[in-house]
Amino acid sequence: MKRVKITVSILLALWMLGFCVLPSGATPGAAESEQAPGRGMAQQATKGAKRWITADHSKHEALKQPFASGPEVTKACLSCHSEAAAQIHKTIHWTWVDSASPNDKPMGKGALTVNNYCVSIHGNEPRCTSCHIGYGWKDKSFDFTDASKVDCLVCHEQTGTYKKHPAGAGNPAKEPVVFPGDGQKYLPPEWNQVAQSVGRPTRENCGVCHFYGGGGDMVKHGDLDSSMTKPNKALDVHMGIDGKNFDCTRCHTTAAHQVAGRIYSTPAATERKTLAQDDLTPRITCESCHTATPHKPGVKANDHTDKVACQTCHIPEFARALPTKMRWDWSTAGQKKDGKPYKEKGPLGTPVYDTQKGNFVWEKNVKPQYYWYNGSIDAVSLKDPIDPTQPVALNWPVGRPDDPNARIAPFKVHTGKQPYDTVNKTMLVPHLFGPPGSDAYWAKYDWKVALESGQKKAGLAFSGQFDFVETSYVFPTTHMVAPKEKSVSCNECHTKEDGRLAAIQGVYLPGRDGNRIIEFMGWAAVLGSFAGVVLHALGRAVSRRRKEG
Repeated sequence: MKRVKITVSILLALWMLGFCVLPSGATPGAAESEQAPGRGMAQQATKGAKRWITADHSKHEALKQPFASGPEVTKACLSCHSEAAAQIHKTIHWTWVDSASPNDKPMGKGALTVNNYCVSIHGNEPRCTSCHIGYGWKDKSFDFTDASKVDCLVCHEQTGTYKKHPAGAGNPAKEPVVFPGDGQKYLPPEWNQVAQSVGRPTRENCGVCHFYGGGGDMVKHGDLDSSMTKPNKALDVHMGIDGKNFDCTRCHTTAAHQVAGRIYSTPAATERKTLAQDDLTPRITCESCHTATPHKPGVKANDHTDKVACQTCHIPEFARALPTKMRWDWSTAGQKKDGKPYKEKGPLGTPVYDTQKGNFVWEKNVKPQYYWYNGSIDAVSLKDPIDPTQPVALNWPVGRPDDPNARIAPFKVHTGKQPYDTVNKTMLVPHLFGPPGSDAYWAKYDWKVALESGQKKAGLAFSGQFDFVETSYVFPTTHMVAPKEKSVSCNECHTKEDGRLAAIQGVYLPGRDGNRIIEFMGWAAVLGSFAGVVLHALGRAVSRRRKEG
C-alpha cells in the first residue's frame, strides 16, 4: 500500500510538472472556455446597425438635367458637395504622387517610380489612366487643378453599369465601341441613371481598379483580384459574404476623401492604437480592432505580436481562388507567328506568352516571402543608378530587427526582365501604347524607337544603348485572411528545414537556430525543474512513511 502511495506521489509530481511547462498564466481548460480578447474587441468594434442615408439622389433636381459627359455630372455634384473636389485634389488617388516623399525623389506612378509590370505611365497615359479618378489625363497637359475633371461616379455610382474605356484617358466611351485589347463592347453611360444612384463606395467600386491593376485581373496584387468581389469566409474572414461581409471602407476609413492605407514610403499608421485607446483611430491595422494581445490568455502567439505581423500567421497563402502573375519577361516580346502577333495560354488558363508583352509565369496558392517591415517601402526612381550585374530590386520593404515599429510581414515578390540604359545605368521607360504609325512599341515592335519616345515623354535622357535586366517588385499581403483553423502552424516557422522564416535574420528562432549555450541552459532548467519536483515528491513520500512508521 505504501509503495502505491509513493507511485501515486511520483505520478502527481509529474502531472504537476505539466503546469510548470505551460505558458505563463495558462490553466488547462481555461483557453477552451474563454473567447479570445481580440475576437471580442473586434466584434465590439464592428457591431452596430447598418449605416443610414439622409438623401435620395434620384430626387435631386441637379441630377435630373440632361448630361453629355462626366465633367457635367461632376459640376452638378459640386453644386451641393462644394468642397469635395478640393479634397480629392490633395489625395494620392488624384495626384498618383506621395505628397510626403522628398522633392528630389517623388514617389508614385505620376512621378518617377518604376515597376516590372507595365513599367511606367509616361507616354502611356491614355491606357494607364483608365484607372484614374478623373477625366482626360492623356498627357502632361492634364490640368490637375480643374475641379470638373474629378470623376465622382467611379467611386460612388451603384448601378454597376458605369465603365471607363480602357484607353480613354479616364473617360467612358462616347459611343458603342469594341476595345481590341479585351474584345468587350463599351457603351456610353446612362448619365442620369448612374448619377442618381450614387452612395457610399462598395468593394465593387474599389475593385474596378484595385482588382485589375497592372493591366488586368489577377496581375498585380496576389491578395486582390476579382475573387474578392464576393468571397466566402474561406477566402477572407472579413470580406466573406457568408460572414462579416465587410466593404473595403470598413478598414480603409476616410477623412476628407483621404483613404487610410500605405502610400509608397508613407506607412498606413505610425502608431499602433486600438479603438479602446482612441475611438477615432483609423481601423487600418489589425491591432485597431483586435488589440496587441488578440489571443486567449496563455496562448504563446500573444508573445509574437511585437515582432510578427498578424498577416504572417493568418495569411498562409495568397492567390487561393485565382492564380496571380509572378513573373513578366519583356525581353521575349515581339515574336510573331506567320507575321502576326499571337497569344498562348498555359495550364492555369492564363496567358503565358503575348507578342505585345512577352512571357508570363502564373502561380496559385503561393506562400508569401517574409521581410522585416515597418510600414514603409522604398524604391528605385528612374533617375537612380542601378547595378545590372545582379537582379535590381525596384522596391523593398523598410525595417530592421531593432526597429520597434518593424514586424516580420508577408509579401508577394514579382520578378521581371525589362529594359535599362547600358551606358547611363538607369531603368528605362518604354512608350508602349499608341495608335498605328506612332512610336509606341505595340505599333512598331521596335524597342529602340519605343524607348527613345518613352524617355523623351518622361523628360529623361537616353544613351541609345539598352539591354534587359532582372528585377523584383514587392507587394505587402494583407487581404485573404484565412479562418483561424487554416493559420500557419508553429512548426512551419520553427524548423531547421525549409521553414517559412528561413531567410529572416536578426532574431533567434527556436527550432530553426542552434545555440549550444542557450540550449544547454534551457535543458538544464527543464531537467533541474523535473529533478526538483521528483525529489520533493519523494521527500514528501519518505516523510509520510516515517510518520506512519
